Amino acid sequence: MDVQLQELIDKIKRDGVSSAENEAKEIVSQAEKQAAAILKEAEEKADSIIKNAKTETERMEKASEDAITQAGRNLIISFRDGINKELSALVAAETEKAFDKDLLKKLVPETVKAWAANPDAKDVSVLLPAKDLKALESGFKTALKAQISKGLEIKADASLSSGFRIGAKDGSAFYDFSADEVAGLFSAYLNPKTTELMKKAAAGIQSSSAENVETKAAPKEAKEETAVKVPARRGRKPASEKGTK
Repeated sequence: MDVQLQELIDKIKRDGVSSAENEAKEIVSQAEKQAAAILKEAEEKADSIIKNAKTETERMEKASEDAITQAGRNLIISFRDGINKELSALVAAETEKAFDKDLLKKLVPETVKAWAANPDAKDVSVLLPAKDLKALESGFKTALKAQISKGLEIKADASLSSGFRIGAKDGSAFYDFSADEVAGLFSAYLNPKTTELMKKAAAGIQSSSAENVETKAAPKEAKEETAVKVPARRGRKPASEKGTK
């Protein structure tokens, strides 16, 4: 009886231990599966975060580059427009100054005679600023006596500050030699030239920057090359050979 009881106790112990071991193994297996799932999820989240961060970094970097590029473009355009404005103002001032009485005294009669030489030219009209007409009218009447007798009309135009206009009385055709118009022609020629010069200057700055970068990099490379050659020149043994014969 005692033997059977002992055997029963041993069996219960064995079954209990085996059951506990199996249960423990199942718990460990489940824990490992959960840990693997958690790790996988964490890795996926980490990859997603890194990917999103990289995408956002690239987006911000591109946005920054675009903003800098646009700011640079706006600055160049503003600078160019400022130069063109100053240049146009200078041309306008100098052109108006050039149309003095001495120039008009010579230029107007020559232009009128060239116009009148055209067989189709009839009823010619010359428009001048009031101040210039008052000072030059008598001289023009003498120089253009023949043309005036054929219907040439010389009169003042309040819209003119400097220069003159010549054309048909009915306005069907005319040439505008006003200071504003002539200055506009000069500016139309000079402004593209200014833009071209600024482009060349910008290209020169870029080339200069590239050369400076290469120049700064060269000493570093030379220093590294020297550092490699010095041990060999002094005849030192490599570290792997020290202590060996």
